[in-house]
Amino acid sequence: MSNPSTDLARAVVTALVEAGVTEVVIAPGSRNAPLSFAVFDAAAAGLVRIHTRIDERSAGFLALGLTRVGARAAIVCTSGTAVANLHPAVLEAAHAALPLVVVTADRPARLRETNANQTTDQVGIFGRLVETVDLAAANEIPPLASVVGPTHLNVQLDDPLLPEGPWADVTAQLLGKGPDSARIASLPQQLNEYVQPPPPGPRTVVVAGDDAGPRARVLAQQANWPLFAEPTSGSRTGENALRCYRLLLDTALGSAIERVVVFGHPTLSRPVARLLGRSDVEILTAPTGGVWSKRPFRVDGHLDVHAEPGPARPDDPAWLEEWRAADRSVARRLDALLAAEPELTPYEVAGAVSRAVPAMGLLFVGASSPIRDLDLMVAPYAVGDRRKVIANRGLSGIDGTVSSALGAALGRPHGSRNLALMGDVTFLHDSNGLVLGPQEPRPDLTIVVVNDDGGSIFAMLEQGAAEHADRYDRLFGTPHGVDLGSLCAATQTPHWRVDSLAELEHALASPAGGIEVVEVPVRRDNRRDLDARIRALRP
Repeated sequence: MSNPSTDLARAVVTALVEAGVTEVVIAPGSRNAPLSFAVFDAAAAGLVRIHTRIDERSAGFLALGLTRVGARAAIVCTSGTAVANLHPAVLEAAHAALPLVVVTADRPARLRETNANQTTDQVGIFGRLVETVDLAAANEIPPLASVVGPTHLNVQLDDPLLPEGPWADVTAQLLGKGPDSARIASLPQQLNEYVQPPPPGPRTVVVAGDDAGPRARVLAQQANWPLFAEPTSGSRTGENALRCYRLLLDTALGSAIERVVVFGHPTLSRPVARLLGRSDVEILTAPTGGVWSKRPFRVDGHLDVHAEPGPARPDDPAWLEEWRAADRSVARRLDALLAAEPELTPYEVAGAVSRAVPAMGLLFVGASSPIRDLDLMVAPYAVGDRRKVIANRGLSGIDGTVSSALGAALGRPHGSRNLALMGDVTFLHDSNGLVLGPQEPRPDLTIVVVNDDGGSIFAMLEQGAAEHADRYDRLFGTPHGVDLGSLCAATQTPHWRVDSLAELEHALASPAGGIEVVEVPVRRDNRRDLDARIRALRP
């Protein structure tokens, strides 16, 4: 004999399995006990895998990382502030169009607006960007298999909260109810779409932002157009992808651009933002995901999307060759500039990490400076090697990066190697992500932390100018002096500190297995000058 809360919790878990959820992250609590017991029984039957985390924010980003690489994941937590701590991950999922399932326990409706303990208004707590389904009965659970974007199930659970026994017939009830592939629901639609190239003629470039996918590369190759692809675009391969595109946009060659075709969500480069803001340039876009359909720049037209590839429309190859020649010239100057630096630079760290990613490898990149450094240093990857470079670019926050990287590594079990690149502030912001219990699944993941003792990205912005030097560190640079080795020791995470490019390359070539941290100290006091010298490079 069961009780109403147990029945409702088991119905929720049944719906999750039917939707293809195979990964469930649990943050412990009392009110969500019925859900936790039901998930445990489903895991014992081999239907899902459990990940337990003590911090809801880290738990949410772990589930987000799992979802980002194609696994179907749900996060389960208790009521009150626990729910609010999921908000950053839920917002990232909404802006990145990731089908994360959020299951929050709540008090029964009669206790709402009564100042009951750990009770707040959880219905709609994530705002208008996320649909909330307030569940008091099993027949209110919506179908979840075709959901695009995050879904919030708010489950009202009343006493008693413990089942009277195990879910004895869990296997009989759930086995075979999931889809043929647990990844069906989260595969991006764009993988099955082709873009009809616009007519040749205007001097055209292709901009591939985050999650643009291979369509951008295919179009650029079909039309003989330069490809400006961000590291996480999924299209930074092939001969049309230019390494130093952002350094060329403020030249006469950049001024000659007449048309831009945009894929994905471009966020990294101010030169690209200026290009998209030019009144003399025609802007065409392909469909993209996320909660907002409107682009942050003027759009003159939309590309036709078809289920079958259309005929190629190659343009004059002289335009592409002019960009390639300029790119090779600036790349040589950039490499010479970095090689002449007396100490290791963040750019060289990013380049070494990029080169260390093998075919079928995964690289998760932190926001702020590392992903921009990587943008100039991505190794030339071959088409078809299936390297996956990803980041949380929906809102481009630094929070949850360690946990997201762990989730991505856990959700991609057939990859060859997992790496992460992030700054020290980003690492510290989610150091709780390294707190794993002894029974938790642990991936092989090498986390490279570029440590300049603070936030170097602000040094390259307006607030890093000399006239603000008297307050810069206190407000933006934020030196912390944290001993990362001791921090890693507290969670029994292996840690290496390397001080040269040779040592870094050796550490990257010799992974110890499991989760490990490679710390690379670099200077911050010369970052503004270094960036200015790089931006001044010309063909």
